[in-house]
Amino acid sequence: MQLNYTVSFTTGEKLEIRGDLRIVIHTETKQSSQLIYSMSMESVEWAPAYAPFLGFAGCSAAVVLSFLGAAIGTAKSGIGIAGIGTFKPELIMKSLIPVVMSGILAIYGLVVGVLISGSISPTEDYTLFNGVMHLSCGLSVGFACLSSGYAIGIVGDVGVRKFMHQARLFVGIVLILIFSEVLGLYGMIVALLLNTKGSEK
Repeated sequence: MQLNYTVSFTTGEKLEIRGDLRIVIHTETKQSSQLIYSMSMESVEWAPAYAPFLGFAGCSAAVVLSFLGAAIGTAKSGIGIAGIGTFKPELIMKSLIPVVMSGILAIYGLVVGVLISGSISPTEDYTLFNGVMHLSCGLSVGFACLSSGYAIGIVGDVGVRKFMHQARLFVGIVLILIFSEVLGLYGMIVALLLNTKGSEK
């Protein structure tokens, strides 16, 4: 046997707690009845109100941290490029490789941020699992790109200055930059794999 509980307010709203553990809030007048809110207790447990906050935090972390890593890499590499440009301007174009690689890190974070934001909807239940999963997606790609950008910045700054004195260092510097930049790619791969877990039914 299911028991229904009803609470009436002086403003005309009625709160019903039904036997199937469903909360219903509606207004009733002499002419009509209008549903305001309906939610099951199961959705309260599996999709709490703070779950979207975790998802948006993951989206912000993916974008902000990866952009911060790209900015650090660009700024530190730019210092070295400015130093070499005053002595050997013909080497500036070759020295822009660290700046380009730093900019790619921002794309990694942007892709993950767009995927996370597309999974959050105000009209659909957003589970706690998805919230924590999207937070881990954002943190994984964000911190991976942040560390990658820091490494690219150091290698770009020092490597460009030494490249001015010894041209044979160019291939070695590029290889170090590639292995530094791929750290951000690893973070994005992990984030994409985690994101597919939330889309599985």
